[in-house]
Order: sequence, then C-alpha cells, then structure tokens
Amino acid sequence: ALSEVVAAEAVCCLNRAMAALRDIWEEIGIPEEQRLERTDVVRKHIKSLLDMMVAEEESLKERLLKSIVLCRKELDTLCRELQLGPFETEEESTILQMEKNLRTRVEVLQKQKRDRKQELKALQEQDQDLCDILCTALFSIDTASVPSLEDLDRYRRHVASLNTLKEQRREEFVSNKRQIILLMEELDHTPDTSFERDVVCEDEEAFCLSKDNIVALQNLLQQLEARRALNEAVCAELRTRIIALWERLQIPEEERESSAVH
Repeated sequence: ALSEVVAAEAVCCLNRAMAALRDIWEEIGIPEEQRLERTDVVRKHIKSLLDMMVAEEESLKERLLKSIVLCRKELDTLCRELQLGPFETEEESTILQMEKNLRTRVEVLQKQKRDRKQELKALQEQDQDLCDILCTALFSIDTASVPSLEDLDRYRRHVASLNTLKEQRREEFVSNKRQIILLMEELDHTPDTSFERDVVCEDEEAFCLSKDNIVALQNLLQQLEARRALNEAVCAELRTRIIALWERLQIPEEERESSAVH
C-alpha cells in the first residue's frame, strides 16, 4: 500500500537524520558519552512527537465510535417517530465510512421530521382559519408527535374539502345576498335585525359561513319572496276590484288609462 511506502520513507528519513547527526558530532569532536545523551534527547523528542500523534488519532477513533453510538441512538428515535423501519448498516464498512453513513442518514431523517412538523403547522393554521369562517370543529390529530405521511395526506384532503365547502357557501351567500337586497329595495324594507344588517353589509368576508347562517339566509330569502308574492296577490285582487268598479260606474276608457299607470 502507498501508506506503507510513505511509512518506510519516514523511517529512512529518521535513519538519515540520525546518521547526519552522528557525523556532525564526530566532526565536532563530541565525546561518546555526550553523543549518547544527545541521541537520547533526540529519541525522547521523536517518541514524544509520535506519542502525541498516536494519541490524537486514538482520540479521533474514540470520537468516531462515540458518534456512531449517538447516531444509532438518534436513528432509532427518528425511525420510531417517523414510523420507519430500522436503518441497516453495512457491517463490513470501516469506522469512518459507518460514521459518515449514519450521520448522513440522521441529517436526512431530521429534515423529514422538520418538514412534516412544518407542514402540520401550516395545515393547522389553514384549518383554524377555515373553522373560524365555517364554524366547524378542528381536525383531530395528535400534535405532540410527528405526523405520519398518511396523517398528513388525510389532513391535506380535509383542508381541501373545507376550502371547497367555503367556496360553495361563499357563492351561495353572494347569490342570495344579491336577491335579498333587490327584494328589500322592492319591498321598501329596511334591515331591522342584526342578522339582516350582517347580510347586507358591504364587507362580505366578515359574514360567518356557518351552516346555521346559510340556513337562516335561505329562510330570510324565502320570507322576502313570500312577502313579495303576498303583495303581488293583494295588488292583483285590488286591480280586479278596481276594474269591476270601473265597469259598474261606467268610467270612460280615457280616465281608466290615466289611472292605470299607478
């Protein structure tokens, strides 16, 4: 392996350095006893440096092993929260590769957890707004735990159905409101209840689209239509009586026409 070649080269460098030192000491004339002392200083220095490097690499190994344990624990929790199967690791992989794979998987699942939580929060806000407008109950879901994909799908469909119901009731309200205003003008009727005033109010978004309000709106429209029908029947009867009186009094056609405009 290339690393073994490099290690052998390091040993050669050390041997060359020691040989060079011995040659220098010999040229200088340093006694053997002092050479021994200086060689021992070099040995201690090299040993200290190598021991420090080995300790650093051992520390790295321990950190990687500790990270693997923590990642496995975090993965177990995330898989349980997200209702996923256990994560299988390759037993033959190295410590470094295993730690990287586990850490990457943890990051992926943490993002899934955040995404689900964020979508749940957004759906709850939409649900709350729709329930305020429609006066319906909130969707039942456990907000303390991470929602499953099936839970989120059901929640999405529920919110979509509420939006559809809201649009249907809004269209019905606008249509009935238009007819009610026309009937009130025709009957010269001034809104005299809080509900009637809410109906004809210009701020259509403020009207509560509850089922009871929609029923009350339909009832109001029917009442006004009934009053108009009653008025029309009374008018028809009065016209018939007037015509009969004209006939009995033999009123001329010209005079009848001048009165007919009323």
